[in-house]
Amino acid sequence: MARTITVGLDGSPESRAAAGWAAREAALRQVPVRLLHVWQPVLEPMALAAPLGADTHRHGSERLLEETAKALRPRHPGVEVTGDQLVGAPAEMLIDATRDAELLVLGSRGLGGLAGFLIGSVGQSVVARAEVPVVLVREGGRTAGEHAGPPSATPGLRPVVLGLDSGNPDETVITFAFEEARLRGTTLTVVQGWNLPPSYAHSLAAGVDPREDIVRGQAAALTEALMPWREKYPDVEVSEESRLGSPADHLVHAARDASLLVVGRRVRRNPFGVHIGAVAHAVMHHATAPVAVVAHH
Repeated sequence: MARTITVGLDGSPESRAAAGWAAREAALRQVPVRLLHVWQPVLEPMALAAPLGADTHRHGSERLLEETAKALRPRHPGVEVTGDQLVGAPAEMLIDATRDAELLVLGSRGLGGLAGFLIGSVGQSVVARAEVPVVLVREGGRTAGEHAGPPSATPGLRPVVLGLDSGNPDETVITFAFEEARLRGTTLTVVQGWNLPPSYAHSLAAGVDPREDIVRGQAAALTEALMPWREKYPDVEVSEESRLGSPADHLVHAARDASLLVVGRRVRRNPFGVHIGAVAHAVMHHATAPVAVVAHH
């Protein structure tokens, strides 16, 4: 299949916001957008009793795809928009249908206040299992204003934010973030959060406080980890933040005015459990910017 940005569409305002984000991203990448709506057939006894049959679901799916594509095309005239409906379990169908896509974009619903955002069971399952980057978009929030000017104009200067562990830097995740910053013509802010090692308490007990040395060491490690990409992307302006404390908290704070927050997720082959990772899980639920979760080995 040709390179596409695929949107999981369910008719909610959040998924429509995701479609708009995907169209802007597709204009930057010069690739098509594929809208996918997956509907799951009910069990036969329920179908017989239900007032809405398979034909009604199919027609509703077709109408949703047509209306969404119709709304996108005038705003993004250079982007090819197509739609497909699939029948089956939504998470499995989305994962199977996007194995060759560049991105999969989904909507997530805000709960308000400090409760963060709701990532439904389908979304969490897709993020945990998809091997293509998955972008989660909130309705409202930063999605409408992440680009300055009209929808097809050059993006504004909202930065891309990357969460990075300098002890385990992954090429796939870092490259994705640099490419996104380059496409947008914006800056990249790389954030590293870390905790003091257990040996710190022993040093204090011995009358030595190595905190300043640890701070300098962590900052130097971050600079060293980024050096190959600074050389590869000389046109991307990079700022570094290496801070003591929760990585997720620092990322959520740094991404308040970002166009995109990028985090990694290690691919795990164990079929049991939801493998998202603590940092990715936290920012998925609390960052107001769109969040790209990039799978890596």
